[in-house]
Order: sequence, then structure tokens, then C-alpha cells
Amino acid sequence: MTTKTVEMEWGGRTLRFSTGKLARQANSAVVCEYGNSAVLATVGMTDQPVSANFLPLRVDFEEKMYAVGRIPGGFFKREGRPSDEAILVSRRIDRPIRPLLPHGLRHDVQVIATPLSAENETSIELISMIGASAAMSASSVPFGGPLGIAQIGRLDGEFIVNPTFQQVADGDMSLVIAATRKGINMIELQGLQVTESVVAQAFELAFAEALKIMDFIESFASDLDVERPEITIWAPRQGIVDAVREKAYDRVAGIIEMPDKKQRERTLRALQAELAASLADEFDSPSNDIEGAIADIMGERLKKAVLDEGRRLDGRAFDQTRDITCDVTLFPRVHGSALFQRGDTQCLTITTLGAIRDQRMVRTLEQEEYERYMHHYNFPPFSTGEVRPMRSPGRREIGHGFLAQKALEAVLPAEEDFPYTIRLVSEALESNGSTSMAATCGSTLSLMDAGVPIKAPVAGISIGLVWDGPERYQLLTDIQGIEDFEGYMDFKVAGTRLGITAIQMDTKTDGLPINILVESLEQARVARNQILDIMAETIPYPHTELSPYAPRMFTIHIDPAKIGSVIGPGGRVVRKFQEEFSVEIDIRDDGTIYVFGEDSDKAEAARQAIADMNREIQVGEVFTGRVVSTVAFGAFVEILPGREGLLHISNIAWERVEQTEDVLKPGDMVEVKVLEVDDEGKLRLSRKDLLPKPEGYVERPPREGGREGGGGSRGGSRDGGGRGGRDGGRPHGGGGGRR
Repeated sequence: MTTKTVEMEWGGRTLRFSTGKLARQANSAVVCEYGNSAVLATVGMTDQPVSANFLPLRVDFEEKMYAVGRIPGGFFKREGRPSDEAILVSRRIDRPIRPLLPHGLRHDVQVIATPLSAENETSIELISMIGASAAMSASSVPFGGPLGIAQIGRLDGEFIVNPTFQQVADGDMSLVIAATRKGINMIELQGLQVTESVVAQAFELAFAEALKIMDFIESFASDLDVERPEITIWAPRQGIVDAVREKAYDRVAGIIEMPDKKQRERTLRALQAELAASLADEFDSPSNDIEGAIADIMGERLKKAVLDEGRRLDGRAFDQTRDITCDVTLFPRVHGSALFQRGDTQCLTITTLGAIRDQRMVRTLEQEEYERYMHHYNFPPFSTGEVRPMRSPGRREIGHGFLAQKALEAVLPAEEDFPYTIRLVSEALESNGSTSMAATCGSTLSLMDAGVPIKAPVAGISIGLVWDGPERYQLLTDIQGIEDFEGYMDFKVAGTRLGITAIQMDTKTDGLPINILVESLEQARVARNQILDIMAETIPYPHTELSPYAPRMFTIHIDPAKIGSVIGPGGRVVRKFQEEFSVEIDIRDDGTIYVFGEDSDKAEAARQAIADMNREIQVGEVFTGRVVSTVAFGAFVEILPGREGLLHISNIAWERVEQTEDVLKPGDMVEVKVLEVDDEGKLRLSRKDLLPKPEGYVERPPREGGREGGGGSRGGSRDGGGRGGRDGGRPHGGGGGRR
């Protein structure tokens, strides 16, 4: 195997490819290094084709915690199933590679990206995508690359090539593209309501940077000794293609014009079964060939209708959305609910509000933090009229959920203003194109129904493409299923009236010119505003009150130096609050305390109790407190949660009290007055000052230099020592005993 290392300066750091040293039994293996990050990208392909009626490409991003010097959590202390974040990286590697492989390739192809070293100065996702492109170009797989990859950030109005993780976090836009020399074939963007003109400029810059990567990969792979065996590309047998066209061309053309999706699919399945039966005697296992031949006819008919006849199959104008209806507050027991329907695509989104401790811990190679906002997307089989086992969410569901999540992150209120954990779940109940954008719209409605004070409503739309080259094409607003399957682009754009918050674009071409993408942005903007108008008719603003079933969150700020008193020894005080008031309490280092409870009254009571515990107590204030304990020289009374004072035996009553327990016992409620607050905050209390003075009572002055014993401190003696003497209730100084 040829050993080769090449490097170039790119974006202020060194990009390096090396091959021939690691993983030498793979079809190809490339170590891609950028800065202090390194990824091993490998490609494998089976020698023989497999039995499949699809392109069997598998891409895996293997998240290795050793790459950042961290031991995985959990009992087994090793990596388990891929995290959602790892799956998202796998999808971003897969999506631009797939259209550059022959559609009829039936050999298993596997791409694995294994991070070996990761730093926050470099996006490990970007390095993995570049490494995968280099490994594909150095392999024997019939790959139509190379792919160029680039990331553009925007901070303080300036574009940044290959931004650091922190620059992405601080900026207002992050764009990742994959491209060939013919144009861009994959886009991922997240922004804080950035305008279309800014995005168009970012496309231009990203494509220019991607061209540098293409040149570098070509120079790297040009003289590698790569064995390229003959690979047979599957295609429907010509005899079956001819038979299908002769027997069913007009019927297929009529089927795709059917407006009802269920009827269309049922009729198509019946036709496929009929053709399979009629051709079974002449051809072995003709089903896959029949499906391929029919798919070709459907693609031709779609292209003819749109490009030659100037019409869409369902009669809509090219820039027209399907009929849209919205509804909210469908299920009053949940915290927020909304139904968004666009044509035969229907999405139900439920909002749940939770405590801070409900946040999701995200631990990746680039970050370790808690997420207060989650969006989960489900695609049950009945949404397409299918019957199949229910399994955990697949890569598509995770990808769609993340797209809707990042579309709405830009408009969520700041945590200090709305300190709830927010979870959205979108159920795709009917699917006929762009359920992810329906989930985005439904999520906005559901959040507003839940009373989440979002900054602005967000809507999403998908723009499709019928393509016969860069000079002959047509953009389609709001594509339905058949326009997606037989079309050439799925350009999803979400945003507010002010700008874009998320983009995801895939294409079945080998790259689209930037002018088509810019045109798509404008067409999406117009449609997005139309959808926002319709949504506003249902709910124009977030509800001002949370659902009565939603938990309540109260906030209080205290001196950080007093946090320890709220927590208490071993957490005793805070646990007592939580048990007594049935709340959850989260305490931040800056003195911010969040009180979260299902019962609003109890949560408010807990908040008030914490506030009282930390407020300044004034001499002369009167409280009704609970006797915590009794000692020979008096009782300790809790006048506020966590705030106790000494009620000396001489201040229990005007009459002489021989034993504290003669009047007070632990658990008794007693009204007391504050006599003194010393420099350490210790309290001296009186009960007798609130009682009527007995008739004929004569106050006797204390002996010179005397004062009552006990000191007002809970730390004083509990055995009577230091209590001081008394005579008829008159306090005296002195160290011990009674007269």
C-alpha cells in the first residue's frame, strides 16, 4: 500500500492527509488532521453485490471519548450506542456522498469516521466530513467526487472560515456545506434570524473554500496505487423495461396524477402486482426491475408535466402551498398542544415544561453541558398507511427532530427570564412531504399555546426542484411526496419574518449552482410569511398564562454568602423545604434560587419561606414560631424556616417558670417578640412581652452588672449552667444557680 502524507495551510491552520500507515486492510484509510484534531476515515466495499433494491451505503461516526482524554460514564465505562449528536454527524457525512454514487450500485459500502484527537479549536464534524471525502476518493468505490467541505461562521458581522467552537457559540450563524465543482449538494445552517442576503454571501464564501479542499483531495489521491475492479451497476433488465412501457406507460402516467395519496399508492401497488404476475413466466424475480422501470416513467412524467407543460401534478401553481389549517389546545391536560395540517401532511406537537433538573446532559467530543430545550420527532408507521414493528427512533427521525429544534432555538426566551426545561414532541400523524417543516410550524403553535414567551413565531417550508440541467429547471414550493421522491432537491428553510433560523438541503444532483439556491431562499421567504399569516389567525401571541396543569417556577435572589444556610448541614434545610412544600429547588452559585412545584400555592409558599429565611429581622417584630427544642434555661423557637432564636426561661411568662416544659414543649406554636439581634445574627426572643402584665406586678431591677444567662445563642449550655438566677421572674446576672 502506498504511504503518503500531504498538507496545506487552510484557514490559519494546517490540514494534513496521510495514508498507508493505519488500517491497511480497509479498502482505503485516511487520517485527516487539522490543528490538534485528527480523524481516521475508512471505506469498505464488498467484493460481490448484495441482494437489495436500494443503494446499500452505511456511514458511522464513532464517538470515542479518549479523543478528548475523557473516560465514558456509565457502569461499563465504554462507549455504547451512538448518541443523537453522533448520529447527526453520520447523516451529514452520508447525505453529500450518497448522490455521488451510482444509483444502481449494489455492493455494500461502509464509511467509518473515528476521531482520534479532538480539540475545541476545530470542528470534529468538519474534519470527519473532509476525511470521509478523501477516503472515498482514495478508494476503489465508483465515487463521483471529490467533495469539498467548508464551514462558515459569522461573529460581529464578520464571516469566519472554519470557526472555533466558541466562535460558533458566540456568533449569529453557522453554515456547513458540501460541494462538487458543479455546485453545492448539501447545506446545514443554524442562524439567529439572519437575512437571505447574508446567507447568500455565506454560500459564495463557503463554495470558494470548498474548491480549495477539492483541489487538495485531488492532488492527494492522484498518484495513489488504487486497484479499481470492474463493478457491475444494476439496472432494470431491458426486456422488463420494454414490457412495462408497452403494457403500462399510460396507466402509470395516470396514476401519478391522482390527487388522493392513498388511492394513488393502492393503485400503484395493484399495478406492480399485476405486471409481476404477467411477466413471471418470462423473467425470474421481476419485481425489482418492474419497480425500477415504473420509477423511471414517473420521473419522466413529472419532468414533462413541470418543464414541458408548465404545471404541477396536483394543479397548484409552482409557488403555491397546499391548504393549511392550524389548531391549538387540543388536549387541556398537557401543557401545550397544536396540530398543523398542510395537505396530507399532519403533525401534532406537544409541549411539556419541566424543572431545571430535567435538563438533558449532552456530552460530546466538543462540549459537556446541559440542554434546557429538546425536540423529539416520531414517525409511526400509520402515518404512511404502513404496518411495521415499532422501534426506537431511527436516523431520519433524529435528524428531523434536530432540524425543528435548531429552527426554534433562536427565538426561545433567555433562561433567566423563563427558567423552565422545555421538551417538544412532534408526532407525524400523516405524511405526504416535509413533515419536518410541519413539525417546525406545529412546534411554534404548541409553544405559544403553552405560554412560552418566544421572541417571534417560526415557520418552515420545503422548496423542491425539477431539473434538466442548470439552464432548464423549475422550483416548487411545498413539495408533496411524489415531488420529493421523483424530484431533485429538498431545500428546507425555517425562520421568522426577520430572517432565517435553520436550513437543511439535500439534492439528488451532483451539485447545484448558487444562483438556484439564492432563488430558492427568496421563494421560501415568501411562502414562510404566508404560513406565518395563517398561523397568526389561530394564535397570534403566546398565552400570557401557563396551563393550570403546568408546574410553576418561582425565582429568588439571595446573597451568595447565605447559600450555605439555605442548603443546611448535609442538605438538611433544602431537603426539608422540598419535602414540606412538595417542590424541587435548584440553587445557583450566584445566589439565584429556583423553586419549582406542581402546586402554585405551595411553590409560592416555599419561595416566601426561603425569602423570609434570608431577610433581615428587626427588633420588635412579632412571629408565631415552633418550639424546636427545650433546655433548662429556655427554648429554641424557629420563627422562620431555618431561623431560630432563644426564648430564655425568664422571658416565657411574667410569672416564675420553674421548668421550661411546664409551659412549652417541642412542637408547640408560640407567639414571640424579637428583643435583640446581635452582630452574628443570633436572636433573643420574648413571649412574656406579648402577654398582659399581671395586676400588681412589680418590676425588680437586676443586680448591678447582671443580665439574663444563656447568652441568646443556641450554642449555650443545655444543662442550666450559665442561665443565671431569678427572683420572681426578675433576671439577675451571675454565673449559676438560683437564689
